[in-house]
Amino acid sequence: MWHAQGGAGSGNDLELLVHGVGGTTPEKMLGDPRTVRITGDDTAAVFRRAGDAGTAPAGTDPGSGPVQEAYVWCKLTSGDGSRALWLLLLPFMVVNLAHWMRPAAPGRPRTVRLYGLLVRLVALTLTVLLIAAACEVALDLVAWQCAGTRTCVRRHSWLGFLAPAVPGAPTASGGWWSAPGRRLALAAALPAALTGLLWYLSHRTWNAYESHRPLTLDPEPDTHASALARPGFWYGRRLVARLRAAHTAAGLLTVAATVATPAARFDHRPGGPAALDLLGRLLPAALLACAAAVVSVVCRRGRSENRLDQRLDHHLVRRLPLGALALLLLSLLYAGWSRPGWQSTGRLPGDPAFGALMLGQGLLVVALGAVAADLHRRRPDPRAAMRGLGGPAVALLGCALGGVVSGGVAQRVADWLDGTRALLPGPPVLLTWQASAIPPVLAVLLLLAAGLAVRTARLARAERDTVRHEHPGEPEDPGRTRAIAHARAMATLTDRAPLVVAVLTATTLLLGTVALTGALATRKPPAGAARHAHHVVQAMAETSQALGSWLVGLGFLLFVTWGRRAYKDASARRTIGTLWDVGTFWPRAAHPFAPPCYAERAVPDLTWRMATWTRHTGGRLVLSGHSQGSVLAAAAAWQLPPSVRGRVALLTYGSPLERLYGRWFPAHFGPPALAALHQDVACWRNLYRLTDPIGGPVHVPGGTTTPDVDHEPLRDPLAYGRTADHPLPAPVLGHSDYQSDPAFAHDRGRLLARLHPELPGQRPQERASFEEQRVAPAPEDR
Repeated sequence: MWHAQGGAGSGNDLELLVHGVGGTTPEKMLGDPRTVRITGDDTAAVFRRAGDAGTAPAGTDPGSGPVQEAYVWCKLTSGDGSRALWLLLLPFMVVNLAHWMRPAAPGRPRTVRLYGLLVRLVALTLTVLLIAAACEVALDLVAWQCAGTRTCVRRHSWLGFLAPAVPGAPTASGGWWSAPGRRLALAAALPAALTGLLWYLSHRTWNAYESHRPLTLDPEPDTHASALARPGFWYGRRLVARLRAAHTAAGLLTVAATVATPAARFDHRPGGPAALDLLGRLLPAALLACAAAVVSVVCRRGRSENRLDQRLDHHLVRRLPLGALALLLLSLLYAGWSRPGWQSTGRLPGDPAFGALMLGQGLLVVALGAVAADLHRRRPDPRAAMRGLGGPAVALLGCALGGVVSGGVAQRVADWLDGTRALLPGPPVLLTWQASAIPPVLAVLLLLAAGLAVRTARLARAERDTVRHEHPGEPEDPGRTRAIAHARAMATLTDRAPLVVAVLTATTLLLGTVALTGALATRKPPAGAARHAHHVVQAMAETSQALGSWLVGLGFLLFVTWGRRAYKDASARRTIGTLWDVGTFWPRAAHPFAPPCYAERAVPDLTWRMATWTRHTGGRLVLSGHSQGSVLAAAAAWQLPPSVRGRVALLTYGSPLERLYGRWFPAHFGPPALAALHQDVACWRNLYRLTDPIGGPVHVPGGTTTPDVDHEPLRDPLAYGRTADHPLPAPVLGHSDYQSDPAFAHDRGRLLARLHPELPGQRPQERASFEEQRVAPAPEDR
């Protein structure tokens, strides 16, 4: 229950509530079935109780507590079931997270830019991998292998119009689409459409969610320990547009190369047409030149955070996808030209491409790890996850997720087309080895889950003694004690996330090396005594590949089904909502096809509301954030002008600011950043419970005249047994219902009392000048 009466405030006092993961309704947040929208739209808005809506803008309340407003932003991340398809963009979101997970490095701008450059290059290879996998399925398996084999065509009648001519029969026995090049040109529509869909989703979601301009203010001196205070942090229009153009062009160039390469290889044979041979040499050169332009665009400077950058890049950069589309159309015409005697046999030449792509990803991740280790060594943070290597680990997991899914889908489609007849060569060897990595990864996860379960059970048994000592003189209730101890032990699993990521990263690195080595060894089978061992390993790999292909099919269905349920069912959403909302909190700085960033709408909303209200009324404001809402509240507080920020109190509860964000994103939420936030706002209080799996202390000490930010851990449950105040058993609340604790109203009242006295309302001309402020140019981009 969100609403809690009481408090010490009166007069021009406002409490702005920001909910957390899973979403809620304004009625629940305000504790009143009658609410009205004060400002906003159907996507995100601020609500008040109907009884408070007629109050003067100053927010006067004759009661004992401040007027409450609820900012509801849950529709930014949830809604209709079609948004479950955003889960298919998970690899892109994961690699985008790696950009924000770098260690803090003051005074090392060049190293920071190198870190961002490496992440953007890894993200580019992930886009190429996805489109290449789609080309493998549509062009190689379907159009080249299956459609080029009459036995496979007979098993799949929908491919009949692509059937090749019967050997020895007249040319008319095959249809117009029977030529290999024309089959490839037709099948290229699928990966090209996928590229266009990714471009459309990126462009549409940016306009819908991320195009809202933040509060435009003159930049302050760079005295903050977090980049979230910079004016242009939540407005990445220029970079997203640039990366979207580059990644779209890369996807189209991948399709064009897949279509043109087999035709060019056929034309290079002795005695071939000279005109086609020349075009087959010029076209790859043009594709390479355009690819070099794509890489150069990605390597340009990253985000512009020191100013509100509303400019776009040169029109040549924006026209890059059109140039790639022109080369794709030229490649389709070139491949579709009549070539007598050309037949589709074997596989398309994809083995070297996938091998080079996987090797390049591995080298980029290793280089990223070296840069991250150097940054962490310059300013060690003992609380940073994996000693500053969280970003490279997450980038590797993103690449592995893309590779495993690509290999599993390709193997599943090959098994479906061919059945058990072994008529088709199948996907490239490297992809089949990547598909075989799925069962070992699941086995490692199961072992890890079993180990964590044993550790949690031991910790729960140890916590029972602590729970007993916390309630002296009360009758012993073994069941109650076990429930409380179990809740506390389960809450500690969040702190084991670095171990889980480290184990998965090591497993991924090992299996990736095995896959690359196995793919090379399969191309050159050994002779002599090693042949028997080779056959045994190959048989084990084939069994794992078959199991992996079925697991991918099952996992895809479960993935979409679970994602759709999560967006409709609040309880299911809370299960995965935390990690998903962490991933989509950050702007798209490395991958333009990642899911949209809801904070680029939510943070400006909160900033505008607080700035205009305080400027108009001169009143006291408590910014009250729960769970992920506390992160939005902190980000919004950083974006306020200093004159407004100093008149805002921050109340956080169930907050992952330090426990999750401080450990995994030390450059933006590390100890210096949180200490700076404490100095910037007027006052700050943080509430948490030992049974909360998400929230925790922020570890920011107070000053000589101010208390520590962290309250001592709240009691959970509020009563061990039945009491006069709790005649029925009090529930273990964990992450919810913080406002039902008496400490909430007490600390809110103390925050209001510590704020500066009320100031007179701002004069109209001052408000007008506030609205007209603009951002001054910054010396450099980040």
